[in-house]
Amino acid sequence: MNNYDKQNASGWYAPNVQAQPVRVAEETPARRGLPIGWRIALGVLLALGLIAGTSIFFSNRNRQPLSAPETESPRGDSGFSVIIPGIPGDFADILPDSTPEDVMPDDWHDYFDAYYVTEDNSSVETRVPLVETRPVWELKFRPIPQEEMTLQEIYQNCVDSIVSIRSYVDGKVGYFWGSGIVLSEDGLILTNAHVIEDCDSATVTLQDNTEYEALLVGADRTSDIAVLKIDAKGLTPAVFGDSDRLTVGDGVAAIGNPLGEEFRATLTNGIVSAIDRGISSHGHSMNLIQTNTAINEGSSGGALVNMYGQVIGVTNMKMMSNYSSIEGIAFAIPSSTARAVVNALIKDGEVRGRPAIGITVGSIPDSAAEHYDLPGGLYISGVSEDSDAYAKGIRPGDILTAVNGEEVSSSDEILQIRNGLSVGDVLTFTIWRDGETSDIEVALVEFNDIY
Repeated sequence: MNNYDKQNASGWYAPNVQAQPVRVAEETPARRGLPIGWRIALGVLLALGLIAGTSIFFSNRNRQPLSAPETESPRGDSGFSVIIPGIPGDFADILPDSTPEDVMPDDWHDYFDAYYVTEDNSSVETRVPLVETRPVWELKFRPIPQEEMTLQEIYQNCVDSIVSIRSYVDGKVGYFWGSGIVLSEDGLILTNAHVIEDCDSATVTLQDNTEYEALLVGADRTSDIAVLKIDAKGLTPAVFGDSDRLTVGDGVAAIGNPLGEEFRATLTNGIVSAIDRGISSHGHSMNLIQTNTAINEGSSGGALVNMYGQVIGVTNMKMMSNYSSIEGIAFAIPSSTARAVVNALIKDGEVRGRPAIGITVGSIPDSAAEHYDLPGGLYISGVSEDSDAYAKGIRPGDILTAVNGEEVSSSDEILQIRNGLSVGDVLTFTIWRDGETSDIEVALVEFNDIY
């Protein structure tokens, strides 16, 4: 299944994978006019393309080499997915229902093999050198002061806690640009995991233009949080506040390094537009703070600050479009999430305790269910071999029809059933295979052990 289960009050997410539907054009007989079903399907496909184009994960854009802005990131687009509102599998019902039956494969397995592609939600791949000695430090929140600050006071108090980050790929011209937040006086730096992903080295530049080589303390792709370490003393740590105390309409400001060197240490301001906004990206679901504060490419890893000068979010996304104008929709990782992940990365180098099932699922379109005489439920396109689901005999091609006796047809329904569960807890899956149904008990396993 897709998305994350928000685990208790920690702000951590419990990931599993979901297949994302794609359409593959089938051949039609020569000289035959385009069927009306295909005309409808193509129209819907165009509409979906427009929707998808309005919400691209901006980290992929801000990782363009500044010395060659028209060239693509060495990873291309494989590492950052299009954000589509809701669960990707849920819009699967649209296109197949418009597909004429005479172009559907004879074997329903072939249909789903062509219909779904699995998004990668594995760990961060980075070659930035690791620290030799694990730091001893803990991120803590400060109480809210009695009086708010002016924007001028916020900038004066916070700007020295914001750094610039360049990450490099060996053999590639240019570098990737991002922002970071000073955690400790002796050089712990918080940033986004995607800022250093697929890179071989990174440097951190302070506000006084002093530059340091960075070492990796830990990175977590699920939360898009990474911690770096530089060999420095006497830095100005940021003050962190509790994002759980935010309300919609609260004033906030962002400080980061948008677009490049010439726009370092930019301050913008706005309000909290929404709290706990669910955004799907990269095979994950993240609960983020939405703000109308201007945040642009290069601001990844910068600070979203409340009116008391406290960091309550780490900026990491914005809505973008090649087709229409989108303004004032940006996102930040809540400080409640960042604190839990940062402390885990500093202590252990990874985040543990996230339950995962280890299966990849997608919704079954009504047209496919009717054409192939399939039961309602979720098509299983992949099973991790290290999961309990695999050990219990669940395989790709099975159909999950119910969880704990409750019928399921979307990932959200599974998440609701699994809310609050932990590693080791057991779910009862009802599996359909070749016309036969059986109940299988599946234990949730540690995410890091199977992905």
